[in-house]
Amino acid sequence: MHLEYSKTRAFAALAGLALAALAAPVAATAADAEDTKTTIVAKVNGKAITEADMRFAEAELANDLQTLPPDVKRRAVAEYLIDNMLFANAATEANLGDTPEFEEQMRYLRRRMLRQEYFEKVLKDKIDEAEAKKIYNAHVASQEPETEFAARHILVESEEKANELRTKIKDGGDFAELAKENSTDPGSKEQGGLLGYFTEGQMVPEFEAAVVKMIPGQVSEPVKTAFGWHVIKLEDRRRKEPPSFDSVKQTILNSLAVREAQKEATALRDKAEVEYLDAGIKKQVEEQEKKDAEAAKAAAPSAAGEAEPKAKQ
Repeated sequence: MHLEYSKTRAFAALAGLALAALAAPVAATAADAEDTKTTIVAKVNGKAITEADMRFAEAELANDLQTLPPDVKRRAVAEYLIDNMLFANAATEANLGDTPEFEEQMRYLRRRMLRQEYFEKVLKDKIDEAEAKKIYNAHVASQEPETEFAARHILVESEEKANELRTKIKDGGDFAELAKENSTDPGSKEQGGLLGYFTEGQMVPEFEAAVVKMIPGQVSEPVKTAFGWHVIKLEDRRRKEPPSFDSVKQTILNSLAVREAQKEATALRDKAEVEYLDAGIKKQVEEQEKKDAEAAKAAAPSAAGEAEPKAKQ
């Protein structure tokens, strides 16, 4: 029932669609590159696995490794690279790297890596942190101050049971213990009914309507929602502070990088000769170009109308 939200996610929406290439690690400096080339982590049949290999593999496996402690993560990356080298050696012995199919894949991977290098070495240099700061300030300034609430609840199936528990609480019973013993909400039961902090719009309307009227320490009358009957205790209410610039900076920078990439892609396509030979794709492109032309033509009169008064002045 408790819907998670944060202003950081609001900034994620601001970022739009992130390009996969932009999620890759930032290229190392020359000094870092030299260190990673020379520092050997392990050897497999005499062949070295370096810190550079570790860095690339960690980026590749980021989603799988994010919950591991640093020392466990490092060991997991090393074991992955050892297995990777063993299988690569076995494939080489089987002459699997000498096939036309393998060469085609290597050509594709080379283009993809060159694309990534262009993002890292050219496009990212065009991103201005000062502009990210301006976007941050404008976004935060436009936000209305929010109040967030911290509450506990006990969820049961009947009003009678809810009233019984409320009476016990009023008589000195421990809310958290009664929640652990009686609540049917698996998400908060073991935490003594604690829901953590939330803002308006995150809870179902009936629950929220009760909470916003309460003061810290108050226990509600039974509240009915689609989930059942709730007894609610408000723990705290406070003003929700906006996220710091540092906490959302990378999201905003990614947004600017996406915008820069879109501009660059348009410029590169304008200079290129692109020929579609697949009939199905060609038809889709032609239909899209026709729609775009019609939309531009429809927008032209209004644009001309706006420009005309200026010409007469």
